[in-house]
Amino acid sequence: MKNLECKFNDTWDYVESILPGDLDKMAEKTHALVRCKGVSGAAALLRIILTYGVTDLSLKATAAWAFSTGLGRLSSVALFYRIRDAREWLSQLIAAMLNRDTRPSVCSGLSVKIVDATVLVGPGAKGTEWRLHTGIDPATGQIDTVTLTDASVGESYRNYPVEAGDVLVGDRAYALASGITYVHKRDGYVVARANLSAIRLCRLDRTVFNPSLEASGAPKIGVAHFDVIIPAPPENRSRSHKPWKLEDASAWIPARLLAVRTRKNSIVWVITTVPESLASDAVIMELYRIRWQIELEFKRLKSLLGLDALPSRRGPTAQSWILARVLAAILVERLLRDSGAFSPWGYCLPKQSVAGEHRRVSSAA
Repeated sequence: MKNLECKFNDTWDYVESILPGDLDKMAEKTHALVRCKGVSGAAALLRIILTYGVTDLSLKATAAWAFSTGLGRLSSVALFYRIRDAREWLSQLIAAMLNRDTRPSVCSGLSVKIVDATVLVGPGAKGTEWRLHTGIDPATGQIDTVTLTDASVGESYRNYPVEAGDVLVGDRAYALASGITYVHKRDGYVVARANLSAIRLCRLDRTVFNPSLEASGAPKIGVAHFDVIIPAPPENRSRSHKPWKLEDASAWIPARLLAVRTRKNSIVWVITTVPESLASDAVIMELYRIRWQIELEFKRLKSLLGLDALPSRRGPTAQSWILARVLAAILVERLLRDSGAFSPWGYCLPKQSVAGEHRRVSSAA
């Protein structure tokens, strides 16, 4: 991690060029930097926090590093409070970075997002402590949505913003009527591997549909298509796990249940609410196949950035530490994306620089 820290600091000027331009205002508004005591400003504080987040340095060692580089004069205790109070600021920085990008379409004008969550635990934990709910753009493989919650919040489409025309691709944990209804009400669509034991499906005449009785219809090669409707849970449903009656459904959501056979002859069921006029059965199955991109993203976050190596379990700085590493990952993605062949210097000029900081250089004849 120390090598990563060195490279990160070597490119800090480029990092600043892609950060939001109102760092100081955001820091003051979120109470991350009400007074510049011990640090020169928001940019210096962010650099210190990121260094602590992406390295294995202790608070004391990070404070010493900050002093040696001229970024600030902080004790380990003062740095602890700075990091603790930076949670909301880091969250807003992540949101600002992600909101800048517009996601290109990969499917008939639809905006596709792959969603999943990963578990994070600290040393000595006996169970799940944090969940990082993440969405990535399959066209670029880059993170575009992040929400950090504790263990009480399970995996669901409800954890993601949805706009009209969005297609959210998830695994079995997301194939629940409540989450599908959440997306449907916002004019979005879902693609998920069907959890047949956790979702009720009906025929178009609203009679119960039993997929196990239809499994023989799945071909050895190809896709079996079943038109179904999903009964949405009652709006005033209690929190009990008792089943509710179909006639109490608050809505009936049209969907397709697709079945394909693996090479070992087992059946994979995929449920989608995307109309066939927008995406064929084959396209839907391809969308589900690329869901594995997000598993690779989690592997990169944990193996390269050490996201699962929390220095503390649920301490006051644990959340800021996680957010700092996520922000570092997003910055690295943007730096790599912007260092393409179109720019010989390897990064994109900020719009404010292009608009207001031109210099005209002339030489005497």
